[in-house]
Amino acid sequence: MLRSVDSESPDALWCLGDLVGYGPRPNRCCAIVAERADVCLIGNHDLGVLGRIDLEDFSPDAAASARWTAEVLEDEPRRYLESLSSSAVLDRAELYHASPRDPVWEYVLAPEVAFLSLEATERPLVLVGHSHVALRFGDEELTLALGEDGHEVDLARERWLLNPGSVGQPRDGNPLAAWLLLDFDAQTAVYRRVEYPIAKTQAEIRERGLPEPLALRLESGV
Repeated sequence: MLRSVDSESPDALWCLGDLVGYGPRPNRCCAIVAERADVCLIGNHDLGVLGRIDLEDFSPDAAASARWTAEVLEDEPRRYLESLSSSAVLDRAELYHASPRDPVWEYVLAPEVAFLSLEATERPLVLVGHSHVALRFGDEELTLALGEDGHEVDLARERWLLNPGSVGQPRDGNPLAAWLLLDFDAQTAVYRRVEYPIAKTQAEIRERGLPEPLALRLESGV
């Protein structure tokens, strides 16, 4: 995914959170994001690993993975996660891990929630994560649609709420890693999907003794 990003020579890289909690390399993920991201948010899984929210609120598999991650997380990655916030307001965009109304927990998976999220913000572009589903919602058409690979959004046409999707744990039926290319000069946003070695990641999840469903779901993106 980062090679795909680098091919576009971006001015900045933004991450919407959940660096750890499911995958087999939490320390390396934190180190890479700390080095590369100009803006990074903290997600609910990061907060769970840090012990700042109750793991009873997680599914059993997610809780088990979070407990393992907390055990292996090194001091420097832990300090990096502790330094992050769940939202950020920039010049041309507002960033939230989950939603503007609840930056930690609310899923933006319905048009009504997307509309209320835009109503609660001021910037022309709102970016959210959390659901692991690449989505787009404009305040004129008022329809919530999947952000398919290669789809270009006209940022000048209306206010938008966009979800780039998930790099490592997509939930939209497409197992490829997802990211979003923003060009504020051209007023466009383009959804991208990238192949990665899923079988290798599955093998590492199993080697760590993490729950089997976390490995299986990578094949189908659900």
